Amino acid sequence: MARLNLLEETRYEKLPVTVYSDQKAASIAVAQRIADLIRSKQAAGQKAVLGLATGVTPIRVYAELVRLHKEEGLSFKNVITFNLDEYYPMKPDADQSYVTFMNENLFDHIDVDKANVHIPDGTLAPDDVAAFCLAYEHKIEELGGLDLQILGIGRTGHIGFNEPGSAPNSGTRLVTLDDLTRRDAARDFGGKENVPTKAITMGVGTIFKAREIILMAWSAKKAPIIRQAVEGEISSEVPATFLQLSDHVEFVLDVDAASQLTRFDTPWLVKDCVWDERLIKKAVIWLSGAVNKPILKLEEEDYNNNGMAQLAVDKGPVYQINIDIFNQIQHTITGWPGGKPGADDSQRPERAEPARKRSIVFSPHPDDDVISMGGTFIRLVDQGHDVHVAYQTSGNTAVWDDDVLRFVEFAIDFKESVGEDVSAMKKTYAEMREFMTSKKPNQIDTPEIRDVKGFIRKTEAIAGARYAGLPDSNIHFQALPFYETGKTQKNSVGEEDIRLTMELLQKIKPHQVFAAGDFADPHGTHVVCFNIIIESLRRLRETEDWVKDCWVWMYRGAWQEFPTYEIEMAVPLSPAEVIRKRNAIFKHQSQKDRPVFPGDDAREFWVRAEDRNRETAQSYDKLGMAEYAAMEAFVRYHY
Repeated sequence: MARLNLLEETRYEKLPVTVYSDQKAASIAVAQRIADLIRSKQAAGQKAVLGLATGVTPIRVYAELVRLHKEEGLSFKNVITFNLDEYYPMKPDADQSYVTFMNENLFDHIDVDKANVHIPDGTLAPDDVAAFCLAYEHKIEELGGLDLQILGIGRTGHIGFNEPGSAPNSGTRLVTLDDLTRRDAARDFGGKENVPTKAITMGVGTIFKAREIILMAWSAKKAPIIRQAVEGEISSEVPATFLQLSDHVEFVLDVDAASQLTRFDTPWLVKDCVWDERLIKKAVIWLSGAVNKPILKLEEEDYNNNGMAQLAVDKGPVYQINIDIFNQIQHTITGWPGGKPGADDSQRPERAEPARKRSIVFSPHPDDDVISMGGTFIRLVDQGHDVHVAYQTSGNTAVWDDDVLRFVEFAIDFKESVGEDVSAMKKTYAEMREFMTSKKPNQIDTPEIRDVKGFIRKTEAIAGARYAGLPDSNIHFQALPFYETGKTQKNSVGEEDIRLTMELLQKIKPHQVFAAGDFADPHGTHVVCFNIIIESLRRLRETEDWVKDCWVWMYRGAWQEFPTYEIEMAVPLSPAEVIRKRNAIFKHQSQKDRPVFPGDDAREFWVRAEDRNRETAQSYDKLGMAEYAAMEAFVRYHY
């Protein structure tokens, strides 16, 4: 019976999928399977032939294999490896080279024979590539093929660098990279323009011949492409769908990467559900969109025809369900994000008292505050709350070099105009220009350049906060140490990051903390900054009474928005307030037009923000709520 239930749950899925609680658990499980294969081959006196992947996805797998080698004696002397791909052209000692990646993450820490390591050669002359690719295939075939191939998946659906349009029988070859793939790699190369346009990759056909294939994916960013790969039709437009044809493949996912699979996203379509309040709200909102009706117009027939008959029977009548969900959503709407003084707050998202709250807006980058919650920020100030803003990082990697020269030139001219000696500054300026002339992609800036970039972001943040109505005394710059590496790769969080945050919280003793919950941020800074805040509050809660009354509200906006069923506070903005928010964002001139790290969204940040705020308001309107110009959304975090 259990097997039948599992088949029913997974009937949309066209290949085996295993879901783990998090990527750490999943990575350890995959590493253990690799270790078991190596040991079984050792016992039989045979070589283990592994196909290896690069990128963020397998890093923890390699770390666990290194641990197994160092702590449990796992030997790699009988292992032969073939890597999936390499950029072309690419020098093996370049920071972005997959040779460098594999050495740093695996090969330099284990006892593998380097003669048994095979990685596509990014230094070949163009005329030699075809012969190399053919020889690569022959080496794999001579060894009897790959015992195990591990894969990641790109957001285009590529496996290896087999981009959309790849043939299912393709072999190792030179390919042209998709623009989205190059955009995703831009941060590693210091800009998309520095990312190679080509790569050498194993083909889909080569991968397909492996006796076992494990494709891994972590995070919600991979959820849309995972759903296509697992549940979609086989198509060369999503090369990973070819894996549906294999009897030897398994997808290994964390819960976030699996979140859009039908059994997790809309489970009522595949099984009987335990209808708790959250799932009911999600299902009713989904049903409203599926049948294009406001919530209060949903009928029993709509429930029955869309997999929700069980809900109608268990919790009905359906009109009462509709009213309950309508009221829940209605009660999230408030024009008083700091609470309405003297009002009955039993059906409001925020407390009425104290009437004047101390609020702190934590901004991971110097512009996240106004981009993501600028309207609410201004509203809190207008309604008389004691509002503070804390810029957690300097943002000094996200400024164009020519802006640095422009600002230093301004400083030189100003000093000269008031009769000051500028000889030292001119010397520094000349050194900056010389450095920039020979600067390599992703090369760390000099300390002086980093300082100027930080000053630019700081002055812009001050201008934005002042425009929102804050006095200078309420504007705080933390410059958390974890960020200050001068490169895109940041340090791990340290005690100093926690200490600085705890000190600021102790100084303000806020009733409200607003923190970025926008974990789709491709740089990872948002989630790091969020975790620092939560850890600081948890430590303070042990000794500080005020923490018990401190609520944490998560905001989004720059990269994504909360789904409607998760929203717990929706702050409507009038057309005039939308303009005020836009003006606050405009103060961040270095991030306007084309920021250094825009992600894969070509829109300017202010356009993204306005579009998302308008879409949130429209989603409420379609559910039958009042029609607003825009809305900013928040979810309360319980720590």
